[in-house]
Amino acid sequence: SRFVGDVFGAPLAFEALIAFFFESTFIGLWIFGWDRLPARLHLATIWIVSAGTVASAYFILAANSWMQHPVGYAIDEETGRARLTDIGRVLTQNTAVAQFAHTITAAFLTGGAFMVGIAAWHLARRRHTEVMRASLRLGLVTMVAAGLLTAFTGDRLGKIMYEQQPMKMAAAEALWDTEAPAPFSLFAVGDVEQGHNMVAVEVPGLLSFLAHDNFSEAVPGINDTNEALQERYGPGDYRPNVPLAYWSFRWMIGFGMASAALGAAGLWLTRRRLLLDPALRTGEDERPRLALTRGRELGPLLTRWYWRIAFLTLLFPLIANAWGWIFTETGRQPWVVYGL
Repeated sequence: SRFVGDVFGAPLAFEALIAFFFESTFIGLWIFGWDRLPARLHLATIWIVSAGTVASAYFILAANSWMQHPVGYAIDEETGRARLTDIGRVLTQNTAVAQFAHTITAAFLTGGAFMVGIAAWHLARRRHTEVMRASLRLGLVTMVAAGLLTAFTGDRLGKIMYEQQPMKMAAAEALWDTEAPAPFSLFAVGDVEQGHNMVAVEVPGLLSFLAHDNFSEAVPGINDTNEALQERYGPGDYRPNVPLAYWSFRWMIGFGMASAALGAAGLWLTRRRLLLDPALRTGEDERPRLALTRGRELGPLLTRWYWRIAFLTLLFPLIANAWGWIFTETGRQPWVVYGL
Protein backbone atom coordinates (compact mmCIF):
# COMPACT_ATOMS: atom_id res chain seq x y z
CA SER A 1 0.00 0.00 0.00
CA ARG A 2 2.84 2.42 0.76
CA PHE A 3 4.42 1.86 -2.65
CA VAL A 4 1.35 1.71 -4.91
CA GLY A 5 -1.17 3.82 -2.98
CA ASP A 6 -0.77 6.94 -5.13
CA VAL A 7 -1.51 4.84 -8.26
CA PHE A 8 -4.25 2.66 -6.80
CA GLY A 9 -6.08 5.64 -5.36
CA ALA A 10 -7.52 6.76 -8.71
CA PRO A 11 -9.07 3.54 -10.08
CA LEU A 12 -10.31 2.47 -6.65
CA ALA A 13 -11.85 5.91 -6.10
CA PHE A 14 -13.66 5.52 -9.43
CA GLU A 15 -14.84 2.09 -8.27
CA ALA A 16 -16.18 3.45 -4.98
CA LEU A 17 -17.71 6.72 -6.20
CA ILE A 18 -19.28 5.35 -9.39
CA ALA A 19 -19.72 1.59 -9.37
CA PHE A 20 -20.21 0.94 -5.67
CA PHE A 21 -22.81 3.67 -5.29
CA PHE A 22 -24.66 2.29 -8.33
CA GLU A 23 -24.69 -1.16 -6.81
CA SER A 24 -25.58 -0.19 -3.24
CA THR A 25 -28.29 2.30 -4.20
CA PHE A 26 -30.10 0.20 -6.78
CA ILE A 27 -29.83 -3.10 -4.93
CA GLY A 28 -31.68 -1.33 -2.14
CA LEU A 29 -34.37 -0.16 -4.54
CA TRP A 30 -34.65 -3.69 -5.92
CA ILE A 31 -34.94 -5.33 -2.49
CA PHE A 32 -37.41 -2.86 -1.00
CA GLY A 33 -39.19 -2.07 -4.28
CA TRP A 34 -41.05 -5.39 -4.57
CA ASP A 35 -44.76 -4.63 -5.12
CA ARG A 36 -44.00 -0.90 -4.73
CA LEU A 37 -42.27 -0.01 -8.01
CA PRO A 38 -43.78 -0.65 -11.46
CA ALA A 39 -42.58 -4.02 -12.79
CA ARG A 40 -40.43 -2.58 -15.60
CA LEU A 41 -38.81 -0.03 -13.32
CA HIS A 42 -38.18 -2.70 -10.70
CA LEU A 43 -36.49 -4.86 -13.35
CA ALA A 44 -34.39 -1.90 -14.48
CA THR A 45 -32.93 -1.50 -10.98
CA ILE A 46 -31.30 -4.95 -11.05
CA TRP A 47 -29.95 -4.29 -14.55
CA ILE A 48 -28.31 -1.15 -13.18
CA VAL A 49 -26.85 -3.19 -10.32
CA SER A 50 -25.39 -5.58 -12.88
CA ALA A 51 -23.91 -2.70 -14.89
CA GLY A 52 -22.41 -1.38 -11.67
CA THR A 53 -20.74 -4.70 -10.88
CA VAL A 54 -19.21 -4.82 -14.37
CA ALA A 55 -17.87 -1.29 -13.98
CA SER A 56 -16.61 -2.17 -10.50
CA ALA A 57 -14.78 -5.17 -11.91
CA TYR A 58 -13.08 -3.04 -14.56
CA PHE A 59 -11.67 -0.49 -12.12
CA ILE A 60 -10.46 -3.16 -9.70
CA LEU A 61 -8.88 -5.19 -12.51
CA ALA A 62 -7.20 -2.07 -13.89
CA ALA A 63 -5.54 -1.63 -10.48
CA ASN A 64 -4.53 -5.30 -10.35
CA SER A 65 -3.23 -5.14 -13.92
CA TRP A 66 -0.91 -2.33 -12.89
CA MET A 67 0.72 -4.77 -10.45
CA GLN A 68 1.13 -7.23 -13.33
CA HIS A 69 2.42 -4.63 -15.83
CA PRO A 70 3.01 -1.12 -14.40
CA VAL A 71 2.43 1.79 -16.83
CA GLY A 72 1.57 5.49 -16.56
CA TYR A 73 3.69 6.17 -13.48
CA ALA A 74 6.91 7.77 -12.28
CA ILE A 75 8.97 6.96 -9.18
CA ASP A 76 9.13 9.91 -6.75
CA GLU A 77 12.83 10.31 -5.93
CA GLU A 78 12.16 11.78 -2.48
CA THR A 79 9.62 9.25 -1.19
CA GLY A 80 10.49 6.22 -3.33
CA ARG A 81 6.79 5.78 -4.10
CA ALA A 82 5.16 5.17 -7.45
CA ARG A 83 3.24 8.30 -8.55
CA LEU A 84 0.43 8.27 -11.11
CA THR A 85 1.20 10.28 -14.27
CA ASP A 86 -1.30 8.91 -16.83
CA ILE A 87 -4.63 7.48 -15.62
CA GLY A 88 -5.63 6.83 -19.25
CA ARG A 89 -2.79 4.35 -19.72
CA VAL A 90 -3.60 2.60 -16.45
CA LEU A 91 -7.25 2.15 -17.48
CA THR A 92 -6.68 1.20 -21.12
CA GLN A 93 -3.47 -0.84 -21.23
CA ASN A 94 -3.80 -4.20 -22.97
CA THR A 95 -3.27 -6.14 -19.71
CA ALA A 96 -6.31 -4.49 -18.11
CA VAL A 97 -8.52 -4.95 -21.17
CA ALA A 98 -7.56 -8.62 -21.62
CA GLN A 99 -7.83 -9.43 -17.92
CA PHE A 100 -11.24 -7.74 -17.74
CA ALA A 101 -12.56 -9.71 -20.73
CA HIS A 102 -11.33 -13.02 -19.29
CA THR A 103 -12.66 -12.31 -15.80
CA ILE A 104 -16.08 -11.09 -16.93
CA THR A 105 -16.67 -14.04 -19.26
CA ALA A 106 -15.70 -16.35 -16.38
CA ALA A 107 -18.17 -14.43 -14.20
CA PHE A 108 -20.96 -15.09 -16.72
CA LEU A 109 -19.96 -18.77 -16.72
CA THR A 110 -20.33 -18.68 -12.94
CA GLY A 111 -23.73 -16.99 -13.19
CA GLY A 112 -24.98 -19.50 -15.74
CA ALA A 113 -23.82 -22.42 -13.60
CA PHE A 114 -25.50 -20.91 -10.54
CA MET A 115 -28.81 -20.72 -12.45
CA VAL A 116 -28.41 -24.31 -13.64
CA GLY A 117 -27.60 -25.57 -10.15
CA ILE A 118 -30.59 -23.89 -8.49
CA ALA A 119 -32.96 -24.91 -11.31
CA ALA A 120 -31.71 -28.53 -11.14
CA TRP A 121 -32.33 -28.60 -7.38
CA HIS A 122 -35.97 -27.64 -7.86
CA LEU A 123 -36.61 -29.66 -11.02
CA ALA A 124 -35.28 -32.81 -9.36
CA ARG A 125 -38.08 -32.30 -6.81
CA ARG A 126 -40.61 -31.16 -9.45
CA ARG A 127 -41.07 -27.78 -7.77
CA HIS A 128 -41.65 -24.40 -9.50
CA THR A 129 -41.37 -26.34 -12.75
CA GLU A 130 -42.35 -23.67 -15.28
CA VAL A 131 -39.95 -20.95 -14.12
CA MET A 132 -37.15 -23.40 -13.28
CA ARG A 133 -37.37 -25.01 -16.71
CA ALA A 134 -36.82 -21.62 -18.35
CA SER A 135 -34.05 -20.80 -15.84
CA LEU A 136 -32.31 -24.09 -16.60
CA ARG A 137 -32.34 -23.41 -20.33
CA LEU A 138 -31.06 -19.86 -20.00
CA GLY A 139 -28.34 -21.00 -17.60
CA LEU A 140 -27.18 -23.78 -19.94
CA VAL A 141 -27.00 -21.44 -22.95
CA THR A 142 -25.07 -18.90 -20.86
CA MET A 143 -22.62 -21.58 -19.67
CA VAL A 144 -21.81 -22.75 -23.19
CA ALA A 145 -21.48 -19.24 -24.67
CA ALA A 146 -19.48 -17.91 -21.70
CA GLY A 147 -17.31 -21.05 -21.63
CA LEU A 148 -16.28 -20.55 -25.26
CA LEU A 149 -15.63 -16.84 -24.68
CA THR A 150 -13.62 -17.61 -21.53
CA ALA A 151 -11.39 -19.95 -23.53
CA PHE A 152 -10.91 -17.35 -26.29
CA THR A 153 -10.15 -14.48 -23.88
CA GLY A 154 -7.87 -16.76 -21.88
CA ASP A 155 -5.85 -17.46 -25.03
CA ARG A 156 -5.50 -13.70 -25.66
CA LEU A 157 -4.50 -13.07 -22.04
CA GLY A 158 -1.98 -15.93 -22.18
CA LYS A 159 -0.19 -14.36 -25.14
CA ILE A 160 0.04 -11.03 -23.29
CA MET A 161 1.28 -12.85 -20.19
CA TYR A 162 4.01 -14.51 -22.24
CA GLU A 163 5.23 -11.12 -23.48
CA GLN A 164 5.09 -9.38 -20.10
CA GLN A 165 5.79 -12.19 -17.60
CA PRO A 166 7.61 -15.02 -19.37
CA MET A 167 8.49 -16.63 -16.03
CA LYS A 168 4.79 -17.08 -15.20
CA MET A 169 4.18 -18.84 -18.55
CA ALA A 170 7.19 -21.11 -18.08
CA ALA A 171 6.16 -21.99 -14.50
CA ALA A 172 2.58 -22.71 -15.63
CA GLU A 173 3.99 -25.39 -17.96
CA ALA A 174 6.91 -26.56 -15.79
CA LEU A 175 9.07 -25.75 -18.82
CA TRP A 176 12.56 -25.73 -17.31
CA ASP A 177 14.65 -25.20 -20.45
CA THR A 178 13.97 -23.22 -23.62
CA GLU A 179 12.43 -25.41 -26.31
CA ALA A 180 11.51 -24.90 -29.96
CA PRO A 181 8.88 -26.08 -30.58
CA ALA A 182 7.66 -25.95 -26.99
CA PRO A 183 5.27 -28.67 -25.76
CA PHE A 184 2.12 -28.19 -23.67
CA SER A 185 2.34 -30.27 -20.50
CA LEU A 186 -0.57 -32.54 -19.60
CA PHE A 187 1.12 -34.01 -16.52
CA ALA A 188 4.52 -33.53 -14.95
CA VAL A 189 6.46 -34.41 -11.82
CA GLY A 190 9.46 -32.13 -11.41
CA ASP A 191 12.52 -31.63 -9.25
CA VAL A 192 12.56 -27.94 -8.35
CA GLU A 193 16.05 -28.06 -6.84
CA GLN A 194 17.59 -29.69 -9.92
CA GLY A 195 15.43 -27.73 -12.35
CA HIS A 196 14.03 -30.52 -14.51
CA ASN A 197 11.05 -32.86 -14.83
CA MET A 198 11.36 -36.50 -13.88
CA VAL A 199 8.02 -37.42 -15.50
CA ALA A 200 6.36 -35.47 -18.33
CA VAL A 201 3.36 -36.17 -20.57
CA GLU A 202 3.24 -33.50 -23.29
CA VAL A 203 1.54 -32.38 -26.50
CA PRO A 204 4.32 -31.35 -28.92
CA GLY A 205 4.30 -27.76 -30.19
CA LEU A 206 1.08 -26.69 -28.48
CA LEU A 207 2.75 -24.26 -26.05
CA SER A 208 4.44 -22.53 -29.00
CA PHE A 209 0.99 -22.03 -30.52
CA LEU A 210 -0.45 -20.68 -27.25
CA ALA A 211 2.43 -18.19 -26.98
CA HIS A 212 3.02 -17.27 -30.64
CA ASP A 213 0.10 -18.55 -32.75
CA ASN A 214 2.42 -21.01 -34.50
CA PHE A 215 3.73 -24.47 -33.65
CA SER A 216 7.47 -23.93 -34.10
CA GLU A 217 8.76 -20.85 -32.22
CA ALA A 218 10.83 -21.11 -29.06
CA VAL A 219 9.42 -20.48 -25.59
CA PRO A 220 12.00 -19.59 -22.90
CA GLY A 221 12.21 -21.98 -19.95
CA ILE A 222 12.37 -21.31 -16.22
CA ASN A 223 16.15 -21.69 -15.92
CA ASP A 224 16.97 -19.38 -18.85
CA THR A 225 14.37 -16.81 -17.77
CA ASN A 226 15.72 -16.83 -14.22
CA GLU A 227 19.23 -16.10 -15.54
CA ALA A 228 17.91 -13.27 -17.73
CA LEU A 229 16.10 -11.70 -14.77
CA GLN A 230 19.23 -11.99 -12.62
CA GLU A 231 21.21 -10.13 -15.28
CA ARG A 232 18.55 -7.41 -15.47
CA TYR A 233 17.61 -6.95 -11.80
CA GLY A 234 20.54 -8.39 -9.85
CA PRO A 235 21.23 -11.57 -7.88
CA GLY A 236 18.27 -13.56 -6.59
CA ASP A 237 15.85 -16.37 -7.31
CA TYR A 238 13.05 -15.04 -9.53
CA ARG A 239 11.15 -18.32 -9.75
CA PRO A 240 7.65 -18.51 -8.28
CA ASN A 241 6.34 -21.61 -6.52
CA VAL A 242 6.50 -23.78 -9.64
CA PRO A 243 4.32 -26.72 -8.44
CA LEU A 244 1.63 -24.27 -7.28
CA ALA A 245 1.72 -22.34 -10.57
CA TYR A 246 1.66 -25.56 -12.60
CA TRP A 247 -1.27 -27.21 -10.81
CA SER A 248 -3.34 -24.07 -10.23
CA PHE A 249 -3.19 -23.41 -13.98
CA ARG A 250 -4.48 -26.93 -14.66
CA TRP A 251 -7.24 -26.83 -12.05
CA MET A 252 -8.40 -23.51 -13.51
CA ILE A 253 -8.56 -24.93 -17.04
CA GLY A 254 -9.96 -28.28 -15.92
CA PHE A 255 -12.89 -26.97 -13.89
CA GLY A 256 -13.59 -24.27 -16.46
CA MET A 257 -13.71 -26.75 -19.35
CA ALA A 258 -15.79 -29.16 -17.28
CA SER A 259 -18.31 -26.39 -16.64
CA ALA A 260 -18.71 -25.63 -20.35
CA ALA A 261 -18.86 -29.34 -21.22
CA LEU A 262 -21.60 -29.96 -18.65
CA GLY A 263 -23.50 -27.01 -20.09
CA ALA A 264 -23.27 -28.48 -23.60
CA ALA A 265 -24.35 -31.91 -22.34
CA GLY A 266 -27.31 -30.33 -20.54
CA LEU A 267 -28.37 -28.47 -23.68
CA TRP A 268 -28.40 -31.72 -25.62
CA LEU A 269 -30.28 -33.71 -22.97
CA THR A 270 -32.96 -31.01 -22.54
CA ARG A 271 -33.10 -29.97 -26.20
CA ARG A 272 -36.14 -28.49 -27.91
CA ARG A 273 -39.23 -30.47 -28.75
CA LEU A 274 -38.62 -30.53 -32.52
CA LEU A 275 -35.52 -32.71 -32.00
CA LEU A 276 -37.41 -35.25 -29.89
CA ASP A 277 -39.75 -38.10 -30.57
CA PRO A 278 -43.32 -36.94 -29.81
CA ALA A 279 -43.50 -39.50 -26.98
CA LEU A 280 -40.69 -37.71 -25.11
CA ARG A 281 -41.97 -34.16 -25.51
CA THR A 282 -43.20 -32.32 -22.42
CA GLY A 283 -45.15 -29.15 -21.77
CA GLU A 284 -43.63 -25.90 -20.53
CA ASP A 285 -45.02 -26.60 -17.05
CA GLU A 286 -43.49 -30.11 -16.88
CA ARG A 287 -39.99 -31.23 -15.98
CA PRO A 288 -38.01 -31.92 -19.17
CA ARG A 289 -37.32 -35.54 -19.99
CA LEU A 290 -33.64 -36.22 -20.57
CA ALA A 291 -33.26 -37.67 -24.05
CA LEU A 292 -29.95 -39.24 -25.06
CA THR A 293 -31.12 -39.75 -28.66
CA ARG A 294 -34.23 -38.69 -30.54
CA GLY A 295 -36.27 -41.58 -29.17
CA ARG A 296 -34.26 -42.81 -26.18
CA GLU A 297 -34.63 -41.39 -22.67
CA LEU A 298 -32.14 -41.74 -19.81
CA GLY A 299 -33.13 -44.34 -17.26
CA PRO A 300 -34.30 -43.43 -13.73
CA LEU A 301 -30.85 -43.93 -12.15
CA LEU A 302 -29.00 -41.80 -14.73
CA THR A 303 -31.74 -39.16 -14.55
CA ARG A 304 -31.28 -38.84 -10.78
CA TRP A 305 -27.52 -38.56 -11.22
CA TYR A 306 -27.92 -35.93 -13.93
CA TRP A 307 -29.89 -33.63 -11.62
CA ARG A 308 -27.35 -34.18 -8.84
CA ILE A 309 -24.40 -33.37 -11.10
CA ALA A 310 -26.27 -30.37 -12.55
CA PHE A 311 -26.73 -29.05 -9.03
CA LEU A 312 -23.03 -29.52 -8.19
CA THR A 313 -22.12 -27.72 -11.42
CA LEU A 314 -22.70 -24.39 -9.66
CA LEU A 315 -19.44 -25.00 -7.74
CA PHE A 316 -17.23 -25.71 -10.76
CA PRO A 317 -16.70 -22.16 -12.10
CA LEU A 318 -16.18 -20.86 -8.56
CA ILE A 319 -13.37 -23.40 -8.11
CA ALA A 320 -11.92 -22.54 -11.53
CA ASN A 321 -11.99 -18.80 -10.74
CA ALA A 322 -10.31 -19.33 -7.37
CA TRP A 323 -7.49 -21.37 -8.88
CA GLY A 324 -7.17 -18.81 -11.68
CA TRP A 325 -6.57 -16.02 -9.20
CA ILE A 326 -4.15 -18.16 -7.17
CA PHE A 327 -2.20 -18.72 -10.40
CA THR A 328 -2.36 -15.03 -11.42
CA GLU A 329 -1.08 -13.74 -8.09
CA THR A 330 1.39 -16.43 -6.99
CA GLY A 331 2.79 -16.77 -10.52
CA ARG A 332 3.92 -13.13 -10.28
CA GLN A 333 6.02 -13.82 -7.18
CA PRO A 334 8.52 -12.84 -5.92
CA TRP A 335 7.34 -9.51 -7.36
CA VAL A 336 4.56 -7.55 -5.67
CA VAL A 337 4.64 -5.05 -8.56
CA TYR A 338 6.28 -6.78 -11.50
CA GLY A 339 9.73 -5.40 -12.24
CA LEU A 340 9.57 -2.77 -9.46
